[in-house]
Amino acid sequence: MLTNNYYNDFFELGQQKINFSFFELSLPDDDPVYTLKKVMEELDFSGLLANCSDKGRTGYNPIMMYAVVTYANMRGIRSVDRIVDLCERDLAFIWLTRGQKPKRDAFYDFKNRKLTSDILDDLNYQFMRRLQKEGLVTLKELFIDGTKIEANANRYTFVWRGSINYHLAGLLDSIDQLFEKYNSFLQENDYGTKYELGNAQMFVIEGMDKVREVIEKNRKRKLVKHKKLSNNRIIEIDNCSPLEIRKLQNNLTMIADNEGIEFVYGKGKRKPALQQLHEELEQCGKRLMEYKECFEIMGKDRNSYSKTDLEATFMRMKEDHMLNGQLKPAYNVQIAVENYFIVHGYVSSDRTDYNTLIPVLEKHKNAFGSILEEVTADSGYCSEKNLLYLKQNEISSYIKLQDHEKRKTRAYSEDISKYYNMRTGIFEDEQFYICHDGRELRHLRTESKEQDGYTQTFEVYGCADCSGCEHKARCLYKYDAEKDAEKNKVMKINEQWEELKERSHANIQSERGILKRQTRSIQTEGHFGDIKENENFRRFNYRSADKVYKEFMLYAIGRNINKYHRFFSLNHKVIFDYLFKSSYMPV
Repeated sequence: MLTNNYYNDFFELGQQKINFSFFELSLPDDDPVYTLKKVMEELDFSGLLANCSDKGRTGYNPIMMYAVVTYANMRGIRSVDRIVDLCERDLAFIWLTRGQKPKRDAFYDFKNRKLTSDILDDLNYQFMRRLQKEGLVTLKELFIDGTKIEANANRYTFVWRGSINYHLAGLLDSIDQLFEKYNSFLQENDYGTKYELGNAQMFVIEGMDKVREVIEKNRKRKLVKHKKLSNNRIIEIDNCSPLEIRKLQNNLTMIADNEGIEFVYGKGKRKPALQQLHEELEQCGKRLMEYKECFEIMGKDRNSYSKTDLEATFMRMKEDHMLNGQLKPAYNVQIAVENYFIVHGYVSSDRTDYNTLIPVLEKHKNAFGSILEEVTADSGYCSEKNLLYLKQNEISSYIKLQDHEKRKTRAYSEDISKYYNMRTGIFEDEQFYICHDGRELRHLRTESKEQDGYTQTFEVYGCADCSGCEHKARCLYKYDAEKDAEKNKVMKINEQWEELKERSHANIQSERGILKRQTRSIQTEGHFGDIKENENFRRFNYRSADKVYKEFMLYAIGRNINKYHRFFSLNHKVIFDYLFKSSYMPV
């Protein structure tokens, strides 16, 4: 039977440390830290070193700090406190730091000030060029996809454009009443004539009558408990200047000084009417400034933001724990992948993917030149602007259309109201369409539409006379026999957009396109599944788009080096197995 002395005899009495000189400690030969060292030996760190000052106290070597941070991300560790702990306890980290023990302040200073986004991109692109030389990537094709990752912001700190618009309408109504009250005050006390102050008017705002109408409707809605009216973009605040309110306050201050009216404060003191009007204007001016600041932070492309991370937008996440469609502050993270390597990363505050494709392709063009030949993405990137960009840059589009599944249905091919199910003809070098009833739809005019800084052109075709047609119910949109008896068929066609869609659809329907769609789903979705499910990367640790981008790119570079390590190890294993087996083959 074992006694307590069996355990106690293992340690010396009062022993505090182990003398490691008695032991032979070494890392495994296949540890990824050796692959990291091999990669870093060929990188040019001049950009990083140029961003570090040589004055004052000498800090930690920035190349060593980058190696430590990258290796931590290779092991799925993003927390600075955890990295500091491993630098003291983990053998691989001790080997990288050569026994140095950098603290959290050193890491924060390195990641926030010395390691910029441009430097990080440059180091990643150097690694991509190495992979290109070794034949692991070609940089001529990209598979692109995006996901939403929650921001490091409180969930209930939202600011909504619609809510601001609604309260802004009420505020402007109150300001308008204050202008009337100001004019009445001057008129009653004869201050306007005495001090040569004209009749003040509410600053001109387009749609002021509509604002008052919305206010009245919402007041009635509260009484009858109807659903809240839509109030997005009721009014633009750009033309509303708080300086107009400040002028009225200055006038009141001047009157008070000349008339000997003193402003009083505290309990039990009655404020004069002039002071009350001055304070009401002050309060409204402050509120107007707050709303202007909210609109400036939000910009014109977003409808929400978080107070704790101003660049995070509230988005509908797939991880909805309460199953109630809750919106959370998040960033839209894009990756461009080839052969399982993340070539590019891009972080956006946009909820959709429409506006993220071109910035990613521009990054590729600036980094590697115009060598890109093929782009594969899902239907979230299908827009006229994106497909036109690909055509102008001679890049083959393998982007699935939004109506890809609908095109397979019988209803799509038998819809007689659509132009693509009509016959065409040419008369005097001008194309026209022939409807299901055999009537001609001639070209009427050309229209243009501005959307997101991009001009869309539409060709309008119409039938001169649809009377007596038996197919009106199927041909005209929302046809009403009583109201639309004299209505004729008119359709708008964006011919450039339709041509681009047909070209992209033909590409994805080919054998190469089918293979590319399958590859995209494996490579990009595989990354996101691994990131979110296996490594539990569902929330950022930093705030602001720049810091979030650096956090994600460090993580992506760590994944790339891990992938390179696996390729490298696999090739060595295949060669070893081949030589081992061939040496024992019977003659």
